[in-house]
Amino acid sequence: MDASGTLDPEQTAADLAPTGFTHADDRLLATFTTADFASAVRLLDAVAVVADESNHHPDVHLGWGRVTFELSSHDAGGVTGRDVELARRIRALADQQGARPN
Repeated sequence: MDASGTLDPEQTAADLAPTGFTHADDRLLATFTTADFASAVRLLDAVAVVADESNHHPDVHLGWGRVTFELSSHDAGGVTGRDVELARRIRALADQQGARPN
């Protein structure tokens, strides 16, 4: 971890390998495939609840049968432990709903 509290890709690699998220350009990024648009919205809705609970919100791109999440701690200027934890929670929600990481 550097002085700002951010993590580099090597620090997140082991924790993120099973999640489907990758660490690039000071953010964590993952796309999950769902059966249709409605199921993509349901996944996004579930993530919105945990994001509000943790007061840490991803940038989201929603499309037919897919949701892309981008996580970064803007206040720290990169990826922090908050992003890694939210990535784990997103993956758990995706698994519960049958969404697959790309």
